[in-house]
Amino acid sequence: MHDAPKTILMYDGSRPELATRAEALRRVIEPLLPVVAVENDLEAPFDSQGAEIAIAMGGDGTMLRTARRMGPDQIPVLGVNLGKLGFLAGTHPDALEQTLAEVTARRFRLVDHLMIDCSLVRQGAVVETRLGLNEAAILAGEPFGMIEVDLRIDGDLAATYGSDGMLISTPVGSTAHNLATGGPILRKDLAALVVSAINPHTLTVRPIVDSADRVYELTTQRPNPGTTLLVDGQVVAKLEPGDTVRVERSPAVFQLVEVTGQTYYRTLREKLGWGRRPRDPK
Repeated sequence: MHDAPKTILMYDGSRPELATRAEALRRVIEPLLPVVAVENDLEAPFDSQGAEIAIAMGGDGTMLRTARRMGPDQIPVLGVNLGKLGFLAGTHPDALEQTLAEVTARRFRLVDHLMIDCSLVRQGAVVETRLGLNEAAILAGEPFGMIEVDLRIDGDLAATYGSDGMLISTPVGSTAHNLATGGPILRKDLAALVVSAINPHTLTVRPIVDSADRVYELTTQRPNPGTTLLVDGQVVAKLEPGDTVRVERSPAVFQLVEVTGQTYYRTLREKLGWGRRPRDPK
């Protein structure tokens, strides 16, 4: 244990059932890893307290909140799935001791995931900025009429969409809302973003995949009263006429701790049922 990585434990203490399960796992973790802190308030300012890794206990929402909370001071995260899907929180509680044995011996790898900086520009000034791991979304909102959105990439008008909203997703986010809109899956280490429309009113619109090192801007001149910008599912602001949502690659990088046996396509098969016929066994 003397060479095991210093660890900070994180979970959402506002959810009693999850907190009870997380505290039970804490008793499994503490004899195996040097735990420097246990934090159950995911909205509080982040201080790594010298930890080399964080163990986030919860679902994928907990992983997103953990990444957002760390901000520019990211440390690698091991996710323990206490939720439903667990695409990011990939370690099942039943396999925790085996995973911890690998972590204790430092037999793990760090997989980088790009993050995005999303800015709301109003009348030429940035009024809101958020860090995201999954996606930036514009949702048409009440009264639920279609909105028109211009997409510019590096200042060049790429397309004008009539739709119920727009998504700009990272490779991690490509398996979330983007996938539900019919967008493509991007391998998580790909340096790219995908732009997809939600229910576009056309037969010709397809998602756009382009470099993550470009600047993406979404502008709507006539939003609905309820048109809203969200980043990783969190409301940022209602949009006003002429507002621009600017999305670009963040200097911050989310690092996921992976141990032997975890692979990307295995996760797609097991978590999303991807690439199998309906009658195929797991």
